[in-house]
Amino acid sequence: MGELIGLVAVSAPFLMVFGIVWIGSQKKLEEKRIAATASSSAEKAAQYASHVAELEQRVQVLERIVTDRGYDVATQIEALRDQREVEESGSGVPLDMKQGEKA
Repeated sequence: MGELIGLVAVSAPFLMVFGIVWIGSQKKLEEKRIAATASSSAEKAAQYASHVAELEQRVQVLERIVTDRGYDVATQIEALRDQREVEESGSGVPLDMKQGEKA
């Protein structure tokens, strides 16, 4: 029993130093992991902010198009319908033919 107490008394300081060093190294590793996560999160946040800014610009362009007084969707739709009716009826001259030529 006395030998056991002597062994514990001799090894206790070494075990304490080992524990302190191990805890310190674990703390440093955790700090590095947190820093890496923070930098990765910052990069992703910057990418998202850039993407959001791009989408906001696109929405502004679309809003301008829709709210522009000169933009008349109904007129453009009717013009497309009229063009389709001409193409379907077959009346009209194909654009690739020169005047004076006959097919």
